[in-house]
Amino acid sequence: MLSFRRRFRFKALWRADSPSAQQQDSQFQIRLVVAFAAMAFAFFLLFTRFVFLQVLQHDHFSTLAQQNRISLVPVEPNRGLIVDRNGEILAQNYSAYTLELTPSKIDDLDATIAEVGKLVEVTPRDLRRFRKLLGESRNFESVPLKVKLTDVEIARIAAQRYRLPGVDINARLFRDYPFKNLLSHVIGYIGRINQKDQDMLEETEQISNYRGSTHIGKTGLEKVYEEELHGVTGFEEVETDAGGRAIRTLRRTPPRNGKILKLALDIRLQQKASQLFAGRRGALVAIDPATGGVLAFLSEPGFDPNLFIDGIDSQTWKDLNDDWKKPLVNRALRGLYPPGSTFKPFMAMSNLEAGFRSPDYAIADPGYFTLPGSSHRFRDSFPSGRGSVNLFKAIQVSSDTYFYKLAWDMGIDRLAPQLAKFGLGTQTGIDLDHEARGVLPSREWKARRFARYPENVRRWMPADVVPIGIGQGYNTYTPLQMANATAILANGGKVFKPHVVQEIIDPATHAPTRVSALPIRDNHFNPKNVNFVKEAMAAVLKPGGTGARIGAGLQYDMAGKTGTAQVVQIKQGAKYNAAALAEQHRDHSWFIAFAPVDQPKIAVAVIVENGGWGAAAAAPIVRQLVDFYLLDNGKTPLIHPGDEVPAPDAEAAAATPAKPSRKPGAPAGKPAAAPPRGVEEVPEE
Repeated sequence: MLSFRRRFRFKALWRADSPSAQQQDSQFQIRLVVAFAAMAFAFFLLFTRFVFLQVLQHDHFSTLAQQNRISLVPVEPNRGLIVDRNGEILAQNYSAYTLELTPSKIDDLDATIAEVGKLVEVTPRDLRRFRKLLGESRNFESVPLKVKLTDVEIARIAAQRYRLPGVDINARLFRDYPFKNLLSHVIGYIGRINQKDQDMLEETEQISNYRGSTHIGKTGLEKVYEEELHGVTGFEEVETDAGGRAIRTLRRTPPRNGKILKLALDIRLQQKASQLFAGRRGALVAIDPATGGVLAFLSEPGFDPNLFIDGIDSQTWKDLNDDWKKPLVNRALRGLYPPGSTFKPFMAMSNLEAGFRSPDYAIADPGYFTLPGSSHRFRDSFPSGRGSVNLFKAIQVSSDTYFYKLAWDMGIDRLAPQLAKFGLGTQTGIDLDHEARGVLPSREWKARRFARYPENVRRWMPADVVPIGIGQGYNTYTPLQMANATAILANGGKVFKPHVVQEIIDPATHAPTRVSALPIRDNHFNPKNVNFVKEAMAAVLKPGGTGARIGAGLQYDMAGKTGTAQVVQIKQGAKYNAAALAEQHRDHSWFIAFAPVDQPKIAVAVIVENGGWGAAAAAPIVRQLVDFYLLDNGKTPLIHPGDEVPAPDAEAAAATPAKPSRKPGAPAGKPAAAPPRGVEEVPEE
């Protein structure tokens, strides 16, 4: 035992005194120092970072924390109202609740819709519209499934919201067009903002002003005056809790509501015009010659713009597009028609202003016109001829033969520059979108129009000018252009830009900004020439004139011109028989007029599609409309939506078969018009 203890003590002493033990101790101490230094350095870095974050970056992180607590919520402005010249509301807003789904928050969309359908009625139309809007929206955006919820429906959804993630009830402002079809082609409509609209807003740097907005103007005044109607978006600083729920509003920047558009248009006159059309297709434009203000602007048939506000369903859209009457086409702005004999007063003015031929120059009218060396007859609407005809009589009785010869003798190079002074073949500049230019024929126009065809087609042929003299051939204009040209003639050459909006009113200050009513140019027509043509047009409505029947009993003086525009060509030797033609192939009925003659207050152009003779269909509409405007003095009350509508006047409502003699259009073997005329369709969103 003793020996064992001695041996152990010896080994321990040997180990303590050995060099390897000392090295291990030294290494251990080094490790302690390094570890302490590393820990000290780490604490130094941590302390430095704390100082950086808590002291140097205090303001920055304080702002971020504040932003996490405070949400900036956009406040959508109220869209501006649209009223007529007398203050009648034509477009307004109302609030309602909508049921909306956010796809990004819903796992099974179809199942959620099925569950919602157990609580409120979801119609097939609601589903079609929802699917259409879903395809146009981003995944994180809410899409309306059902609009205009009742109180009962709101209560049912609210009670079950806890088990319907992604389903919300939101208060929305809705647009309403109380007069529906009556103003669809003037006011237009708004619709949900799509990707194309988003791109446009980003390009124009307006996207920030549309935060919180879901709709934008798509057509008509709603589109043209979008900036004025939309207003300026406001903002609210809202304090939120950890769950993102609003606690209180800290600060509010109120929105600036959209401005009010006060139109030159008279809704009573518009309503009267629609009643006079009595369901027939066509267009009417009435202008105040002294200002260019549009008093009535009608395209029949129209459509209900309310269908488009929250997305039209595919079936309704298809029905509107497939309707052969084309209710979506703005005939007054986009319809291109040959003007027929309503073109003759402008031919007469072109002759007189060019100093080409004296008003007393007379021809023998045999009932047709032939080119030198040709046997082809350009037939007159009065086959037996009218004997000796001068310029005055040619307008009064609408002698085709006289204007055939006048066009042939003057030639297109003299005619085109003079006719252009009436704004024909160019856009008027009206404050509506997608206005058509029309066609004022010329050598240059034909070369451009038929550039892809052989040279013999592009070249202006001598016979091309003949039918132009009576408003046929290549002539095609819109009813708006014809009304504007009539107003220019009534003004003696002064040109005003037609405008629908008369004033833009600030809703906060009620201060109006009036649209300029100054002429944009003056043709400086010779007053003697203007008075001559006016007197001849006034004679149209007197005994012996083509419009004598509608001129009977006038309590004021009116100047007018009837017109019958051919749609299809009738072969040489054949007679026009309206009853044998399909309705779409029958002649169009035109009438232009202004009154009173000396100090015109209204200029009108009316076309009744396939209505036949101008004096039979279009002229009675103008007579009654001008009577209403000049003589009614507000006696007839406005028919508000929901009121009982009286039956239209028998004279205007009666369908009048067209039985005039054939009005020629072009030489044999040539089309009645090129390019094809009629209604030019424009694509709808």
